[in-house]
Amino acid sequence: MRLTELRDYIESELAVSRFRDYCPNGLQVEGRAEVRRIASGVTASQAVLEAATAWGADAILVHHGYFWRSEDAAISGIKKRRVAHLLKHDVSLLAYHLPLDAHPEFGNNAQLGEMLGFIEKGRFGEQDIAMHGVLEHPQTLQQLAQLVQHTLQRAPQVIGYANPNIARIAWCSGGGQGYFEQAVALGVDAFLTGEISEQNVHVAQETGVAFIAAGHHATERYGVQALGEHLAERFGLEHRFFDQDIPV
Repeated sequence: MRLTELRDYIESELAVSRFRDYCPNGLQVEGRAEVRRIASGVTASQAVLEAATAWGADAILVHHGYFWRSEDAAISGIKKRRVAHLLKHDVSLLAYHLPLDAHPEFGNNAQLGEMLGFIEKGRFGEQDIAMHGVLEHPQTLQQLAQLVQHTLQRAPQVIGYANPNIARIAWCSGGGQGYFEQAVALGVDAFLTGEISEQNVHVAQETGVAFIAAGHHATERYGVQALGEHLAERFGLEHRFFDQDIPV
């Protein structure tokens, strides 16, 4: 299919125009006009780019792309090598940040909740990207931590007592630790995200609401895969997910 058609479809499906984001969502580096093979990955790192181009990808779909608001705009160093690699191989880079977090089906939070057996009851946080709901079956915090470790293949960092039952849960993939106090106000028993900050420990200890840090990368592997699989099925493309093994 045409690259422009693929871009337009994704931007419509993810409702890109409604989001205020920290980076440009969409086509960040333009490659060849026709797309038959699409690779996906969490971050457009050098390792992911090299694996995808070795496979023969025409386009690479990621959650974490380039040109973040706070970064140096110069194309130098690491960024130069990454962009040069894409241009050399005539491969496109499509990146979707908050729109991919928030999508009700292909979003990181929707996919994470489905994998862990969370039943969504509502949204909260910036542009409603975070979710809250209930567990399919209430369980102790220790049991929930074991489920997270088994599902995500990462040992989470857990702040809270091991024995109380967890029935109400809020979650936000990636760097969602800033939403913890909003989650506490919702009356949940636990909050799950990717990262943890020092102040989260005190809030957890003083409110009794458990905090689970399951890894930024580990919690955001599933949205981009789901979107890639959807595109492959809908448009007859080949799709492969490339996961870089990192410890967070």
